[in-house]
Amino acid sequence: MTPNPPLPWRPSPLIWITVAVHAAALLLLIVSPRAWPWALGAVLIDHALFTSAGLWPRSRWLGPNWTKLPADATARNEISLTIDDGPDPEVTPRVLDLLDRHGVKATFFCIGERAARHPELCKEIAARGHDVENHSQHHFHHFSVMGPRSLHREVQAAQKTLASLTGRTPCFFRAPAGLRNLFLEPVLARLGLRLAAWTRRGFDTRSGDADTVCRRLSSGLKPGAILLLHDGTCAHTASGEPVILTVLPMLVEAAGRAGLRFVTLASTLEEHRS
Repeated sequence: MTPNPPLPWRPSPLIWITVAVHAAALLLLIVSPRAWPWALGAVLIDHALFTSAGLWPRSRWLGPNWTKLPADATARNEISLTIDDGPDPEVTPRVLDLLDRHGVKATFFCIGERAARHPELCKEIAARGHDVENHSQHHFHHFSVMGPRSLHREVQAAQKTLASLTGRTPCFFRAPAGLRNLFLEPVLARLGLRLAAWTRRGFDTRSGDADTVCRRLSSGLKPGAILLLHDGTCAHTASGEPVILTVLPMLVEAAGRAGLRFVTLASTLEEHRS
């Protein structure tokens, strides 16, 4: 598959502040070595600030981040359903059948190694008209503390895995648990990927109460929303059913009542519109 063309990368204001703080701290140490507590304090505060930005999945402090659809998609009353952590051989096929039944197209953020383990299922997601996007190759818990080279290897590996299976190069990336650091955005820009978070999440990996999960997603639902559910790591209801299977029909009904239409993330990009 042809790789995505690189996207422009411009350091965010927080990155420039970080550079300035470190430079000022170094200068202060040169001019007045006894002032090291002040220099160290300034650096620690700065590190706490950009660490906090990385721990806030919807933050734009470290660079661009899709937390809602573009304005023209919002004007068309469109919303996006995104599904993370698959493919799962038990849950994903049932999710696909439900989506077909309701005429909904979704964006699946797949983990590369799981896609490689279940290649036919990953191909089936794409064959049914859904988009497969990049959720890293291994979904490491320490993803947000990895350095630039490790991040590049991890994200690029998933790009190659998913593109080879679906015939389409992903154009969106979602960090594991939404957590990241200041090194990620330059890596994504180099690989032609856009970071995508969400507008609303159901916390369906923790809660098996379908009513609660659906309420979190649908209460006051507005055009432009990006919704997050999980197939690979979803919780189960009291009866043992994967909670996403109970939530999906309820969510589709709620969106229909609000006059909203489901689209994939990529379909809202200008270059992907016919």
